[in-house]
This record gives sequence, C-alpha cells and structure tokens, in this order.
Amino acid sequence: MEKKSVPSLVKDQQLILKRREQIIKGAVRLFIEKGFHRTTTREIAKESGFSIGTLYEYIGTKEDVLYLVCDAIYEEVTERLKKQLYTSGSAVERLEAAIRAYFTVIDSMQDEVLVMYQETKSLPKETLPYVLKKEEEMAAMMEEMVSACNQEGVFQFTDKEQKLFTHNLLVAGQMWTFRRWAIRKHFTLDEYIALQIKNLLKRE
Repeated sequence: MEKKSVPSLVKDQQLILKRREQIIKGAVRLFIEKGFHRTTTREIAKESGFSIGTLYEYIGTKEDVLYLVCDAIYEEVTERLKKQLYTSGSAVERLEAAIRAYFTVIDSMQDEVLVMYQETKSLPKETLPYVLKKEEEMAAMMEEMVSACNQEGVFQFTDKEQKLFTHNLLVAGQMWTFRRWAIRKHFTLDEYIALQIKNLLKRE
C-alpha cells in the first residue's frame, strides 16, 4: 500500500512541511475538543492562522488533515525506533532504549496520538489500509527487538507470547496518553517509563 499523495498548490517543499505542521496542530486541538466530524475546514483554517483559501493550497479535504496527523506520528515513531535496531549493546539494552524512545515520542505527540486512535475510523477507505499497515510495521520493528531478547535468553517466549508481549508494550506507551488524566497525578514521564520497563522487562 503506497503512501497517499496529499495535493498541494504550493511547490516549495519546506514551506509545505511548515504549513502542514501548523495545520496538524490546529486541527488536533479542534478534533480533541469537538471531534473530527463536527469540525469544519473553515475552523481548521482559523485555528491554524490561515484563510480558508490558504488552507486549500496545502490540502484537498478535511480527511487529508486526519491522514497527515496519522502519518506524522508513524513517521516520527518509526524513525526513532529504527535508530535502536542497529545500535550497540545487548538485545535487552537496545529494547530498553527503544521503549524509552517510543514512550518519549508518544509524550511529545500525545494530542496527535489521542486523535489518531479516536478518529482512525473516519479515514477514507482508500487510505485506512496504509495507516493500518504503518501500525503493523511499527509493531514489527518492536517485535524484532523482543525477538532478539528471546534469542539471547532474556525471555522464553513462544511465538504467540512474543507477539502478545509486543502489543502489551505498545499499549503501555499509548496508555500514557489515553489515561493521562489519572496517571499524571501520580507519575512523571521518567517515573512512568522506569516503572514500565521494570515491570515489562523485569529490570531493576
């Protein structure tokens, strides 16, 4: 499934990236407050600091904005996880670093993550498979590091246990966003990461 090409009337790629970042930030605030379907493109334009005409120079539809939100998250997470795949150190050290990187990017993009999981169902049917495939690729990268730990004897997982452990790990990161209203009363991000690593990896 190929990446969707979001139409733009502007040719300057740096300007496109800058403006789309503004659009994403503005749209995310509105999607959290009102939901995707109740938010209009005119409201997105205003929240982003643009006229409606300027907004349409960088996107084609409101659904394009939601797609850009999802794609931005996966690109950032994937980039950070890739850096941990081929670093030095033991398998469990690399996995621990990957967990820290993953949780940190979830924290830095917490509103976007919340919107993505709440509104993925609103994506057009032609772009939904691409987004779901990106989710699978992210999980596969994390599972590769879990598998390396398995091979080094850190875990003794069966194939199914390994897969479930990987998904539990990913959900633990997402929980920092989904249940932030409760969790952040008790933990800083560093405390949360340290405790999750201790519980998941049985590390002191």
